Amino acid sequence: MTLYMPLFRACSTSRALTQLHAHLIITGLHKDPLASTKLIESYAQMGPLESSKLVFDTFPKPDSFMWGVLIKCYVWNGFFEEAISLYHHMLIKVTQITSFVFPSILRACSGICDLGIGQKVHARIIKCGFESDPVLETSLLNMYGEKACLRDARKLFDEMSIRDVVSWSSVILSYVQNGQARQGLELFREMVMEVLEIDSVTMLSVAEACAELGFQRLAKSVHGYLVRRQIESDDESLDSSLIAMYGKCGDLCSAEELFDNVVYQGTSSWTAMITCYNQNRCHQEALDIFVEMQDSKAEPNAVTMMGVLCSCARLGWLKEGKSVHGFVIRKSVDPENNLLGPALIDLYANCGNLRDCLKIFDTTRDKQVVSWNMLISGYTQEGMSEEALMLLVQMQLQGIVPDSFTLASVLSACGDICFYQLGSQIHGYVIKTGSLNEFVQTSLIDMYSKCGYVDLAYMIFEDAQQRSVVTWNSMMCGFSQNCNFVEAVSLFDQMFSNFLEMDEVTFLSVIQACSNLGYLEKGKWVHHKLITHGVGRDIYIDTALIDLYAKSGDLRMAWRVFDIMLERSVVSWSVMIGAYGMHGRIDAAILLFNKMVESGIHPTDVTFMNILSACSHAGYVDEGKSYFNSMLKDFGIEPTSEHFACLVDLLSRAGDLSGAYRIINSMPWPVDASIWGSLLNGCRIHRRMDMIKSIQQNLVNMEIEDTGYHTLLSNIFAEGGDWDEFKVVRSKMKSTSLRKVLGYSMIEINKRVHRFGANDKSHSRKEICS
Repeated sequence: MTLYMPLFRACSTSRALTQLHAHLIITGLHKDPLASTKLIESYAQMGPLESSKLVFDTFPKPDSFMWGVLIKCYVWNGFFEEAISLYHHMLIKVTQITSFVFPSILRACSGICDLGIGQKVHARIIKCGFESDPVLETSLLNMYGEKACLRDARKLFDEMSIRDVVSWSSVILSYVQNGQARQGLELFREMVMEVLEIDSVTMLSVAEACAELGFQRLAKSVHGYLVRRQIESDDESLDSSLIAMYGKCGDLCSAEELFDNVVYQGTSSWTAMITCYNQNRCHQEALDIFVEMQDSKAEPNAVTMMGVLCSCARLGWLKEGKSVHGFVIRKSVDPENNLLGPALIDLYANCGNLRDCLKIFDTTRDKQVVSWNMLISGYTQEGMSEEALMLLVQMQLQGIVPDSFTLASVLSACGDICFYQLGSQIHGYVIKTGSLNEFVQTSLIDMYSKCGYVDLAYMIFEDAQQRSVVTWNSMMCGFSQNCNFVEAVSLFDQMFSNFLEMDEVTFLSVIQACSNLGYLEKGKWVHHKLITHGVGRDIYIDTALIDLYAKSGDLRMAWRVFDIMLERSVVSWSVMIGAYGMHGRIDAAILLFNKMVESGIHPTDVTFMNILSACSHAGYVDEGKSYFNSMLKDFGIEPTSEHFACLVDLLSRAGDLSGAYRIINSMPWPVDASIWGSLLNGCRIHRRMDMIKSIQQNLVNMEIEDTGYHTLLSNIFAEGGDWDEFKVVRSKMKSTSLRKVLGYSMIEINKRVHRFGANDKSHSRKEICS
């Protein structure tokens, strides 16, 4: 039989193997166990397993080794359940079992979600007396590690008589892959003290552990250890892992330096560098290095293209993304979109192209949960929440079980349309299925806050076992959305006093809360902490600071923040224009508006609201009319009811009540109460009692519930001495349960804000104001 072994190695096609099989049958050598075993293995490597199974079934009495080879072939091809079924049949047929069978069957146990079978196999190993076999011990370590049974894995490892580098590497990898990187590194430290010859496989796990922890200093120490010990891998896997490690630690310089010094820059290294740039939000650089990759001999794979598509998606570059999509098709990187389907859906969704999203989704043959998630997320981001929820229904009808990402997306959709009933049902499903992780908890907080149930959101926040900066930010935003600004500031104080991680969103949220409360001193303190914490300034934070200082009366500081901004959006300009208008600096507001237009910034409807409001309060009638007329003519912005209200307010304050009335009658849509209120206030200022009756009738027909307009109307009658009409208005307010909202003032003393209402005797320091 040994004469035929080279012939097996020479069979490069299934046809040649079939011919050799026929020859073995003719010569009778097919009855030789070694020949049949080799046939089983060769058929499994070349094609379907039916031929291997046929050879096995036609052999008279297969021994344990032949059973083991067939089981190994099934495991190679990913048929884990079939392999386990063969193992159970073998136990019935064969009395003497060799240790060769067990590594394959343990691998099959790792591939299915049934730890119980793996434990039974472990018991069988002990029963057969193979528990001290180093190969089987390592296989058992791998199985327990892959099934996240770290306690069993560690117990087995501690009881091993001989612990070689393979077993150490296996147990370290088990800890790292199950989210316990610190324990994995501690085991590595013990391994070093054992003075073992550490190989590149071990260092792959160590590099991954450093990456998970994100400790830059530790990452450099590990890299230094590799250089000192001259540990290298036969391929580029170790270099790629180190690049990925530096990327997750945020050390782009070290990653770039290592990449530039790699001897062989293969696909893995280029892909790791692209991923590294994406993780650090350097998406432009990721695309640049992909272009460089095209000039090298390295061929991109599906993982490479996933990173490139991610870069295009994050940048919102639809044109470039379509070019990359065309490249993928030409190169046949992933013909059936099984791997790149989700990335392509994400690209088109981020660029607002939902039609192409659906095309990609429909052409994906194997629609896994990731593809559904990307499509649902795309619809949610585009504000099509109802369609996103319908996709969830379709997904469940297809038998796809939603994961935490799915649940988070649909909860966001429920929050966007205030669909509290469905959101609470999904909450129940989350509890029932045990899917309540930090990601889903944050989405629940966001959903309940948007639906107005901030108390429920806070209950979830309080019960959360782990709170990341995202969880804290979500709760702060929830409080602010529901006008609980004091609670939002209190949460920030808790984060600060407990030395918790804070990012740009944290500071943005607390600055906005201080702005709404008028907490100037607190806002200044937060501004100081923003600088000392080294949080990167961005356009949103600077704009929020301008708004804070402007609303709190510190116009000089608002201008300083605006003046030193490296980049200004139209929102920044609009807020600063509004700040000048708020403080009566109309000339400065107009000058700034003109400067904005000259710099190429296109004003928005909010910008015009601010400049019109400024003109209204300063009595700049001609300028206000000019800006209103230029909205549509010069900038293509259709005036809304709010802009008409500003114009009516401008004319009414200036005494042109007839002009204001003509504007109201010329409006292309029904006039709301705010516009009639502006005209009503103008009549009060200029004592035009002759127009009051008609305005009153229009307000009565609207049946508005806002007490402000009724209060203004009653005050006008009181000032004019018409007490009968005064009583009528007040009587109507009483009959419809409308109560006048009491005015109040706030003053900040020693970083504490005090509120005083009209005729309020409840404050502890009321005697100071008396």
